[in-house]
Amino acid sequence: MYFLFCACLLVVSCQPKPDNSSKEAFEKNSKTVLANLEAWQNESLDYSQYAEDFVMKETGFGAPKDSLSLQEMKESDKALWKNYDFKMLTNPPVLLPGVNADTKEPDGSVRHYSEWEVTLPATDSTEAKSGVIKLYESFDFNEEGKIVYQQIYGDFTGLMMHLHSNDAMEDDMMEE
Repeated sequence: MYFLFCACLLVVSCQPKPDNSSKEAFEKNSKTVLANLEAWQNESLDYSQYAEDFVMKETGFGAPKDSLSLQEMKESDKALWKNYDFKMLTNPPVLLPGVNADTKEPDGSVRHYSEWEVTLPATDSTEAKSGVIKLYESFDFNEEGKIVYQQIYGDFTGLMMHLHSNDAMEDDMMEE
């Protein structure tokens, strides 16, 4: 009996330990994503979270090119913050692990679905106008924990049409 117990113990102890590296990377990268979303909403994004070779997939309708560099994203963010106010309504967002496109195995990437309220502030001649957009966003990371790839999907065209339309035009569309 003692021999059988020792043999079982030997077999169990020789089993390879599970590889938790992708889970650990996901947990670490999730903290970066949460900080990123909060900082973006507060117009104080820490771009040191991004790798120098970062690429953002351009998903907008009629986009002149398929991706943005880090510098181009900084310029785009600056323009968006100048013209709109953003508030994440899904708080906190549910972060989900992503997978490697080739292996279909978890790889430490992070994705989420969220809702944002976007407001076009009032001017001297117009009232403030808001709309809610549902988004899907994903972040891929390099070995140093820096964001190397980001993509975001949502009906930005519909949102912009809503924010920049006049009320008479909206009333006409509702009657049809």
